[in-house]
Amino acid sequence: MSEVAHPPESVYNLIPRDEVHTQKPPRYVSKYRPAVVLEKKSSKDAMRTMGPAKVEVPSPDKYLKKHSKEPRLPENTWCSKDGRNCCAVKKPPVPARTDNPPMGFHTKRNFIQTATAVPMKPKPAYVDTSKGHKQPLENSGLVPKYITKKDYGKVPEYLQQRNEEEQQAQDEFNELVKEQRQEGAMKRLSDEERQAVLQGLKKNWDQLHHEYQGLSLVTDTMSKKSHKERLEVAMKQLEKDINLFERFKIIYISNK
Repeated sequence: MSEVAHPPESVYNLIPRDEVHTQKPPRYVSKYRPAVVLEKKSSKDAMRTMGPAKVEVPSPDKYLKKHSKEPRLPENTWCSKDGRNCCAVKKPPVPARTDNPPMGFHTKRNFIQTATAVPMKPKPAYVDTSKGHKQPLENSGLVPKYITKKDYGKVPEYLQQRNEEEQQAQDEFNELVKEQRQEGAMKRLSDEERQAVLQGLKKNWDQLHHEYQGLSLVTDTMSKKSHKERLEVAMKQLEKDINLFERFKIIYISNK
């Protein structure tokens, strides 16, 4: 356990000391406190009960009756008396036989013409809902009214122009392909040309063979070896070409 620390013993500790009392600053009080207290007290006093203080109590005789809040039709001005209907506003009396009819009135229709004219046909319409909603049939798109146009069934001008441009481009492409085919076509050699080429190949082979025969027997340098090899390769190629021309009588060559 830890030891409790005691103050050091001294004679001066035996002398009683005066207690020092610290004075606290005065408590803050707002200057608006009286006005706030008065306002709160006045608002609380006005509503101390649940709802208004005085409420008009309904009379027991004026209770809510059945169908009293449903809307009602206006009262009918007609009345029934002895099986006859009467009205508050009286109608003008029936004109007598001797009275002259009023003149100068014009109606919208001439009854004589309407009686002799053909009855009007109803405008065609279509119903688009189950409740009978109608719309004019002309604007529905079901009536083929566009076939009566002058340009019906004709190709528009912009399509004709586009087709002409496409046809022109196609013709140019066909001409280009034809020229390329003609340039890359194979040409057949005639017998005279084949014999002339064959004679030229044999002549070249004779020249290379004569040069090959004139080489020294000892090939002690690299230049002599390479020269001999080139002559042998050229002579072998000429022999293959000569054999080809002699085997085949018909030969085609490209124009390029």
